[in-house]
Amino acid sequence: MPRQVDHVSRRRLIAEAVCHLADERGLEGVTLRDVAARAQVSMGAVQRCFRTKEEMLVFALGHISERISERVQARLLRSPAQSAGTALGHAATEISLLREEHRAEARVWLAFVAQAAVNKALAKTLTANYAPLQEAFTRLISEAGEGADRAVRLDPQFEARTLLALADGLTAHVLIGHLTPEEAHDVLHTHLARLWE
Repeated sequence: MPRQVDHVSRRRLIAEAVCHLADERGLEGVTLRDVAARAQVSMGAVQRCFRTKEEMLVFALGHISERISERVQARLLRSPAQSAGTALGHAATEISLLREEHRAEARVWLAFVAQAAVNKALAKTLTANYAPLQEAFTRLISEAGEGADRAVRLDPQFEARTLLALADGLTAHVLIGHLTPEEAHDVLHTHLARLWE
């Protein structure tokens, strides 16, 4: 009887190989041959999972986005009684990828963001990945703002967009050495604190 192949696991294995190579070389250094070697599968196995390199990259981007989203959810579940403002801070910290243990993931994420500027399929995937984050941030900002005594009412959707852009910008600034992770953390949390002033 022929051996059954778990295509879901194999696709994830290949996505992990793509991420490792992108971390080391950037996306331009990701070839099907090198991905197969890193994943310890044949070229044919990679081609059976993905018809094109672009399809493989789109899947890998979705894979890394899923990992980050799962980490955000896990962080929020660890403290279910927290305020909406605190939850927003935790979520924004997670997606900013500022901690040392997330440095490789941050390099891969920004490699995908840069490539998405010239690749419509990756741009479409990124846009789809940002949508639920923006929605969650909008909801949390709206909830946290309900109790705040402000002269000017917040526009939760605008603030959510600003926060997502700030998170990506801080990721880039830490990676290039313009800010330390601590400085970036301070920028992020000062911005959040000012939302409720």
